[in-house]
Amino acid sequence: MEELNCKLLVIGSGPGGYVCAIRAGQLGVDTIIVEGKAHGGTCLNVGCIPSKALIHAAEEFSHATQFNGDNVLGISVQKPEIDLAKTIAWKDGIVARLNGGVGALLKRAKVRAIVGHARFRDGKSVIVKTDLGEQLIHAEKVVIATGSVPFEIPALPFGGDVISSTGALALTSVPKRLIVVGGGYIGLEIGTAMAKLGAEVTVVEFAARILPQYDSELTKPVADRLAALGVTVMLNAKAEGLNGKKDKLRVTLDGGETSELPFDKVMVAVGRKARTEDCGLEELALKMNGPFISIDDRCQTSMRDVYAIGDVTGEPMLAHRAIAQGEMTAEIVAGGPHAWDKQCIPAVCFTDPEIVTVGLSPDQARALGHDIVSPGFTPEEDTVLNREIMIGKFPFAANGRAMTMENESGFIRVVARASDHVILGIQATGGGISELAAVFALAIEMGARLEDIAGTIHAHPTQSEGFQEAALKALGHAIHI
Repeated sequence: MEELNCKLLVIGSGPGGYVCAIRAGQLGVDTIIVEGKAHGGTCLNVGCIPSKALIHAAEEFSHATQFNGDNVLGISVQKPEIDLAKTIAWKDGIVARLNGGVGALLKRAKVRAIVGHARFRDGKSVIVKTDLGEQLIHAEKVVIATGSVPFEIPALPFGGDVISSTGALALTSVPKRLIVVGGGYIGLEIGTAMAKLGAEVTVVEFAARILPQYDSELTKPVADRLAALGVTVMLNAKAEGLNGKKDKLRVTLDGGETSELPFDKVMVAVGRKARTEDCGLEELALKMNGPFISIDDRCQTSMRDVYAIGDVTGEPMLAHRAIAQGEMTAEIVAGGPHAWDKQCIPAVCFTDPEIVTVGLSPDQARALGHDIVSPGFTPEEDTVLNREIMIGKFPFAANGRAMTMENESGFIRVVARASDHVILGIQATGGGISELAAVFALAIEMGARLEDIAGTIHAHPTQSEGFQEAALKALGHAIHI
């Protein structure tokens, strides 16, 4: 068995792992990274990137379909067709380019990359099974970045016509009837895309509404759009499994009524779980937080010199969280004094319309005991009434740029502390609103006040003006509403 030695061993080259390895290499740390398949992890290969490619293609096809009939833009085209196999090939090309890019960056940072399955022998050594045999790697420090996998319902095991989001992103033809089990962001993103491509889509959601992690004000435009696309949404519904012929899904409704739904494909998207199996974690004395590896504010586990980052450490399971953790951990391994001090982590749902949340929502503020004040209050009133939170909301129906882009559905909402007007949270829904996520996060990270946003000149005409107007609304003197 070949033996290798390094200062840092990173297990998993998803967004967190490869960023950690690259930054460590830049800092002169002797680093090895082990990946079982392709660089980029779930996000690059079967998640964030390919799903956004499919969403884009579906949106373009939807526009072409709209132009096949009467429309306000006066554009006329012949009936469009979709060659999904060609679309998927285009998507795969993007993934391949990015895979190659990550490999090149690792090489430039002098990181040794090994393809194989890693399994802990102890806290300092890992056995890697490769196509050329086994390798034993000894490391001074280890970063666990093994990511997550789709959660599988026992009654609906993956296989045949029951697929995960990974399978959905590899389809080469549009299913005539697609059932999506799970009304969260993964199910609705792909389900919406398939509906735009011509599939008859039914969403089966166990909860009382779609996207239950968001408040109803944010999700209403999404629900309205789903209805406009002809998507059937079954709420308070439980997927029980397939019938005997395996051509229908058995569903139990809230009142106990059951029904069987015919399908061509069933996509199960009920969440993801940490990838902790078959990697030898039982050989380590790790403290767990339920199914996740417990870490402190330096991504340190309960074992000295063993770190964990990304999805394997729990919610929020977001690539950009893993990236930030990976970079920070590399700095720590190199001797830096860093610790996690982020004020917020933006979350984006790429539905139609898109949703962005940063910081506290009004519901979260209320849960913390805050009251809501109306715009235009005075500090004296605030003291008397003991009210602490201000909210400003601006609808895109009053935004010129949104009108010209046919994106009038949605709004930007700002939550601020009444005592000093510091912004605590920003939520928005609308077409293309994901591109403002960094602006929203920056405002909170920099400790911006309502006056800072209101006093910043926002380019006209842009959707970003809605952010300024929401701040003005919270202050009690919005201009355009």
